Amino acid sequence: MCGIVGYLGGRNSLDIILNGLKRLEYRGYDSAGIAIYNGDTIASCKSKGKISKLEKSLSKRKNLKGGLGIGHTRWATHGEPNNVNAHPQFSNSNKLCLVHNGIIENYSTIKQKLVKEGFTFKSETDTEVLVNLIEYVKTKEDVKLGEAVQIALNQAIGAYAIAVIDNDKPDEIVVAKLGSPLCIGVGDDEYFIGSDVTPFIEYTKNVVYLEDGELAIIRNHKETFYRKIVDDKIISPTVSRLELSLDKIEKKGFDHYMLKEIYEQPKAIEDTLRGRLNISKGIIKLSGVDDYINKFLSANKITIIACGTSWHSALVAEYMFEKIARIPVEVEYASEFRYRDPVVDKNDIIIAISQSGETADTLAAIKLAKSKGAFVYGICNVVGSSIARESDTGSYTHAGPEIGVASTKAFTTQMTVLYLIAVKLSKSKGIISEKIFQKYIYEISKIGDYVHKTLAKNNKIKKIAKEFKKSKNCLYLGRGYNFPIALEGALKLKEISYIHAEGYPAAEMKHGPIALIDKDMPTIVIATNKINYDKIVSNIQEIKSRKGKIVAIVSEGDKEVKKIADHVIEVPDSVESITPFITVIPLQLLSYHIAVLLGKDVDQPRNLAKSVTVE
Repeated sequence: MCGIVGYLGGRNSLDIILNGLKRLEYRGYDSAGIAIYNGDTIASCKSKGKISKLEKSLSKRKNLKGGLGIGHTRWATHGEPNNVNAHPQFSNSNKLCLVHNGIIENYSTIKQKLVKEGFTFKSETDTEVLVNLIEYVKTKEDVKLGEAVQIALNQAIGAYAIAVIDNDKPDEIVVAKLGSPLCIGVGDDEYFIGSDVTPFIEYTKNVVYLEDGELAIIRNHKETFYRKIVDDKIISPTVSRLELSLDKIEKKGFDHYMLKEIYEQPKAIEDTLRGRLNISKGIIKLSGVDDYINKFLSANKITIIACGTSWHSALVAEYMFEKIARIPVEVEYASEFRYRDPVVDKNDIIIAISQSGETADTLAAIKLAKSKGAFVYGICNVVGSSIARESDTGSYTHAGPEIGVASTKAFTTQMTVLYLIAVKLSKSKGIISEKIFQKYIYEISKIGDYVHKTLAKNNKIKKIAKEFKKSKNCLYLGRGYNFPIALEGALKLKEISYIHAEGYPAAEMKHGPIALIDKDMPTIVIATNKINYDKIVSNIQEIKSRKGKIVAIVSEGDKEVKKIADHVIEVPDSVESITPFITVIPLQLLSYHIAVLLGKDVDQPRNLAKSVTVE
């Protein structure tokens, strides 16, 4: 969940590392720090809070210049956010310096052993334990840094991505990973380290994605060694070519990344459909499905695993697969799936969804499913990510970089891929006619246009947000395809405004939540003019009779709900299965504007990070 940056080369590492940390701040912002070898010693600067606070502290320091350095932005796991627990962490001798993303589960046992050996500890972190273990091994075994790291990691249990530097080795960085992402940018006589590629995309297009259980000894003007941590086997890494460009991660005039990403959704959906939906030929082409079509058609069941917003896209997909393709689907939280004994066998398909492709619980669930013989189809946004590599096949969403912690365009592009799969399988199974198939293709091709038209309601939604910004609680209701959208709307409001909100199937309101309704509790109802519309109208009337305030998302031309709702947001009329793509947009914008009006940090909400790479 933390962000790691490193540099080794002829440039001033401070500027590169600081800018890199700013780009990785979405991964955690409880504290941050930088350490640089300045020609004499490893000097460091750390600060509780966001990168901006670290930057102010750095302005007062003159000894942080040099071509070797590492940096870290933290999402706290072991130890509260403060300067002492911030990374980098130093060994007792101050010669070794380490940054770490992950959790060392047996740190307490290691710490007790080190205390007996005379080591002392200043922080509460497992990271300080690890760097001192490396120092202990290096001294006792009389080995070089790379070997000491390797031996120490073989004693550690847990997940990690680390970068280590040594005061006695000013031309070397040792990096390793297990369960947390880490990549190496390869330039001309220089190297860049990052939790993802964003810290170095303007410097090099060549990148090595470390695999789990791999270690690299990066040395300036010398050959870099890549090896397996467990068996010391020398490996030859694959150097990938980056397609990502710098301009794609900038705000482009928007006040926040989240707002920019909300408005990018029509383009992101178009990019996700490109090469997959061919209107002129009337076909859907998904190589991951085409190449394994018999597995899909003969599968006992499909289980979709995900976390957070991705789990909500999976719930929408359950409706899609069962209604359109008549395939039984189970939707599981990855965090629950991995810790029970799920009934999975070789005739099952697991669809794993993750924006980052690094979600720890989802990755662990994939490994569990594969150990039981299941076929895994991964859906993620980040090329070369762990889930993409671990899956048997899959699809990228092509949403582009999503920096805002509250996911928006990742959600709609995930639904886009899942919709394509459902419709394709329905046609392959012979469930729908060619005429109906072509109708689905046409409707899918219109999703981007529908979203674009809905975004035009932004000013009206902003006015509604002003009325409800002081609410303490909020209820979201939907039915069918739009029940998961009610859940997603509630999650967005909670994430960025810190207002308590809950999503329910509209019919469940009478089974408890209606007790909460009063004049101070707004209810957002998704009431598009589709199946169960009359029942939704009845639900709204029940709320109004108890003096509840109603914000309704309705189809264009609606007449019934307009008569009784306090506020109405019209969205383009479409077939029922398309409505989730449209109705989620007003909910994203409503959450955004309420959070801004409350003065909240929209892109970096408290206690959250973009990619959950630890348990």
